[in-house]
Amino acid sequence: MAQTVRPATAQRIGEVVFAALALGLGLFVLIGAGAIRVPGAGSTVGPRVFPYLVSIILIASAAMVLVDLWRGHLGPQEESEDADPNATTDWITLAKLVALVVAHIVLIPLLGWPIAAAILFGGAAWSLGAKKWWVAVPVGLALSLTVQVVFGGLLGLSLPLGPLLGFLEPLFALLRG
Repeated sequence: MAQTVRPATAQRIGEVVFAALALGLGLFVLIGAGAIRVPGAGSTVGPRVFPYLVSIILIASAAMVLVDLWRGHLGPQEESEDADPNATTDWITLAKLVALVVAHIVLIPLLGWPIAAAILFGGAAWSLGAKKWWVAVPVGLALSLTVQVVFGGLLGLSLPLGPLLGFLEPLFALLRG
């Protein structure tokens, strides 16, 4: 059975769009990292280090892809038995995922980070066709509470618990020392 191969121009456009988005995201993170307030001097490693590192990696990667494309090098076609080169984009699933991310952003101040993340996790599982999406919600809650303990409790980052889990604040205060 013969397979249809995408034209190089379509592939090139896709790779340019990908590199441009990565470059834009890298610049956005770089500018955002500069706006992070540093509480006090005394430590050489502060809250800006990781965002600066991520932005540099994104910008450098995007620049290397753009240089390769300018030189005429395209990425290899995906070769897999289950990859369909003629498959179209599932715009409904993509719209569901975008709506879930927007809902997550809106729900963080209202419900707190752990519950908003559990809704995002369960919703993403449902959008991507999980048979037992209702299992994903408690799994997402367990994962988000673990992240809350590690990042919010132990590292002291600001992840709001929200009104439903506010009773856990004394535990996190104890973890922070």
